[in-house]
Amino acid sequence: MKNLPFEPDPVIEAYKQDVDRSLIRENLKRSVEERFLNLMALQRFAVELRRAGGEVERRP
Repeated sequence: MKNLPFEPDPVIEAYKQDVDRSLIRENLKRSVEERFLNLMALQRFAVELRRAGGEVERRP
């Protein structure tokens, strides 16, 4: 591990092993506008999933 001016938090270190940081780096390469467009597309997808799930629940 690198020489840090502080000790890393073991809880944060445990969580970091399950985070794909390459996805974060790729997202940060995008412009703010591209990130907002992706977020809006994801929100539309979530709304559609909720709608479809509601239709399934209402079926006899």
